Amino acid sequence: MDLAVWTSYERDWDEVLDNARWAEANGLQGFWYADHFMPNTDDDAPSAGPALECWTVLAAVGARVPRLRRTSMVSPITIHHPVVLAKRAATTAAIVGERVVLGLGAGWQVNAHRAYGFDLPAPGARVSRFEEAIEVIHRLLHDDVSDFAGEHYRLDAAPFAPRPHLPIMVGTGSPRMARITAQWADEWNTWGNPDELRRRTEIWQEGCAAVGRDPGTMRRSAQALVFLTDDDATRDAIRAMAPADRTLAGGPAELTELIGTYVDAGVDEFAIPDFTLGRSRAERRETLERLRADVLGAFLPPS
Repeated sequence: MDLAVWTSYERDWDEVLDNARWAEANGLQGFWYADHFMPNTDDDAPSAGPALECWTVLAAVGARVPRLRRTSMVSPITIHHPVVLAKRAATTAAIVGERVVLGLGAGWQVNAHRAYGFDLPAPGARVSRFEEAIEVIHRLLHDDVSDFAGEHYRLDAAPFAPRPHLPIMVGTGSPRMARITAQWADEWNTWGNPDELRRRTEIWQEGCAAVGRDPGTMRRSAQALVFLTDDDATRDAIRAMAPADRTLAGGPAELTELIGTYVDAGVDEFAIPDFTLGRSRAERRETLERLRADVLGAFLPPS
């Protein structure tokens, strides 16, 4: 199973680049970055916190750290027109020698949409718009000339070049989105601890069956909030506080066993978000180093 580091968009550029270099130097295969324009807030109020733009970061990281596979987590079609997004992602792949994954989503972050004036339709309408957008992007990436006439988007004998190898990845757990993912995407992604992963995998497999897609033809990735602690009381407190369905907490042996369940479940790539690894840059690096030494080494090829 490949491993990736998922660096928060709230980090400054020096830490972003440093994390990518650390991942490459320590045998990890991927670098993930979220496509957000501002930090999320519990009350949907605008946030003045920092957020670097996703595709600029992926292109810059790719130019400086070329070996890593770079993934957007995930670009919302409510903010990005699918043609512009496809061109941006294809250009990034052309600049950095491919190894780019276009993570695509229907959009959800209320405060950013509200503050910047982006339309955020009701969930059903949002998914309908997403279904058109992903088909548009798929056609542009695979056809010499594309035609499409939908409610939201239109292509009229549209060429698209360059067309580098650019997998489409969708992160979802709902039945309708699972069907759309199976129809048009190359990769499926989900949040979740091992139990949640199993539940969502069943939904995804049902979506594949509904459209006649062999699940074995899709790459699978997953992520969870990782908390490394040797103290049982701290571990129990974390589990009581953190989202139960997307949290892994424990010491090295316990985390190694938990992450091993993703390998057993057929996951191709697992990402470690840095969101829970420490309050400071130094703390986050220290935790990453310990995870690499005591946990992740079990899943990496020999150096």
